Amino acid sequence: MSYLPEGTPVPSPGPDDAPFWDACDRQELRIQCCADCGTFRHPPIPVCAACRSTKSTWARTSGTGTVFSYTVAHHPTHPALHGAPPYNIAVIHLDGAGDVRLVSNVVDVPPDEMRIGMRVIVVWDAIGDGHFLPRFRREDGP
Repeated sequence: MSYLPEGTPVPSPGPDDAPFWDACDRQELRIQCCADCGTFRHPPIPVCAACRSTKSTWARTSGTGTVFSYTVAHHPTHPALHGAPPYNIAVIHLDGAGDVRLVSNVVDVPPDEMRIGMRVIVVWDAIGDGHFLPRFRREDGP
């Protein structure tokens, strides 16, 4: 079962982020990395902000991280979310990926238990048609 209700908009990959979404469909969390200076970047962009190189690779991450920030949505931001319970939108600082932060959700934590600094690990949310989104759960959870 998906974290958010059926009908919630799903990503529409473009040329820069298609490799990220392709890796997600294989249930691999890969982050774009400059092939020249090693700087990680997300969201993916064609030019490294650190050295201006156009060469990049896609490094597999451990899938672990820390809740850097979060908010809890109580009001629907899309018609498909009407009637959905409050849900979190979390910014996850990924381990081993420089200063990259990924916007996602923590799926096993009630809103009143969300905390900055909480350790999390990636889980794969099936959204249909063989596609998966990276979500997170408490690292010490089930």
